[in-house]
Amino acid sequence: MGYEVKLQQFPGKHTAVVRRRATLQQLSQVIPQACGEVWTAIRAKGVQGAGRHVAVYLDNEMNLEIGVELDAPVAAMGSVIPSTLPAGAVAMTTHLGPYHGLGNAHQAVIDWCNSHGHELVRPCWETYGHWVDEWNQDPSKIRTDVFYLLKSSR
Repeated sequence: MGYEVKLQQFPGKHTAVVRRRATLQQLSQVIPQACGEVWTAIRAKGVQGAGRHVAVYLDNEMNLEIGVELDAPVAAMGSVIPSTLPAGAVAMTTHLGPYHGLGNAHQAVIDWCNSHGHELVRPCWETYGHWVDEWNQDPSKIRTDVFYLLKSSR
């Protein structure tokens, strides 16, 4: 799959997350479990304005914040804590297809930034749409957006 990488100004976004550490092989189990934990908590508290699922890669050691985008900050709910996606310049691309191919999207952003002189900083993150039945029949329509924060030029 060819990826179009775009530069954007990301406005920042409130999130509700749980913190996890996982290996690459564990991500396909850890991320859905953690998203479910966060959704259970925000539904129980009646939190409004919840958006897409998000997995934030805080460092190269696979320390993660996994949860959901929010319109406004929330108070901690047990292991579910408030956090934010950072505002700033990002390089991003969209991956269409099963999640096991997401590594290619990440590599495309990294390669594009390296060849265009953009320095990456952490975190990077993925946002996932809410599952729709159509994806069961055609997984090529599953959409995941991949974002990398860029070093500020200031």
